[in-house]
Amino acid sequence: MKRTIKSYLGVTLRGLAMGAADVVPGVSGGTIAFITGIYEEFLNSLKSINLDVVKTLKSDGIANAWKQINGNFLVALFAGIGISIISLAKGISFLLKTYPILLWAFFFGLIIASSIVIAKKITKWSAGTIISLTVGAAIAFYITVATPAQTPEATWFVFLSGMVAICAMILPGISGSFILLLMGKYAFIINSLSTFNIKVIITFALGCIAGLLSFSHVLSWMFKKYYNLTIALLTGFMIGSLNKVWPWKLTTQWRTNSHGEQVPFLQESILPSAHEGEALLLPAILLAVVGFILIIVMEKFSKQEA
Repeated sequence: MKRTIKSYLGVTLRGLAMGAADVVPGVSGGTIAFITGIYEEFLNSLKSINLDVVKTLKSDGIANAWKQINGNFLVALFAGIGISIISLAKGISFLLKTYPILLWAFFFGLIIASSIVIAKKITKWSAGTIISLTVGAAIAFYITVATPAQTPEATWFVFLSGMVAICAMILPGISGSFILLLMGKYAFIINSLSTFNIKVIITFALGCIAGLLSFSHVLSWMFKKYYNLTIALLTGFMIGSLNKVWPWKLTTQWRTNSHGEQVPFLQESILPSAHEGEALLLPAILLAVVGFILIIVMEKFSKQEA
């Protein structure tokens, strides 16, 4: 696919949106990639990074190898993701602490619209697609209510954590950071990043790279062989994840983060009327509507660019 500079800028903007989503626990950058029309290209580009590239590099040079892996696309996308994560992390963290109901309401509306947009891509509904959607929803819902485990800090498990977390991150509806929390490694990885523990950071990064390259093959294969079932499964993931981003929560257990602060660890979804303090129902509904409309606009924009 030949792109202009303007088109690559659009890819970077999508990367910015993906990075912003990945910063928030419970929201996946894969969701943004899917609704903006670059998900399959993203997977295929990652899948193309294999031993064949080494052969191309030796026989045809750097330029052809770079073209084979769709290098310009990946650089533009990951540049946006990186810039977004670095620049928005503190802002999102501030909003999560200060205006959690309003921020989660915004993402709740975003995910509802996203699930509708993705479900519309199913070309034929059948018993199989309905079962696939139901299974996806059940798995995602279980993940949102599962109790985090106590796990080892050995090198092999840190590597495995990176593989699993990055796989979840590119799946619409499943948050990599929340998977880390369930694996009992969220606080450990965050603390390692803050203290610049080189061994842990490199091990985790290698796990992420391995997971990204290997899982992209699986997803790409699923899209080719079982397109409707895969779309239905991903839609189910998003529907099931709505429990995680429900704005009104009751905290049942707290944990201490890397800064020594008490933050929510286990939470249950409750009705706005049962919320302690101001429920902010009207502004929450308005922000949910804004999130919903934003996704619809992004989808239309991606169609026009295509």
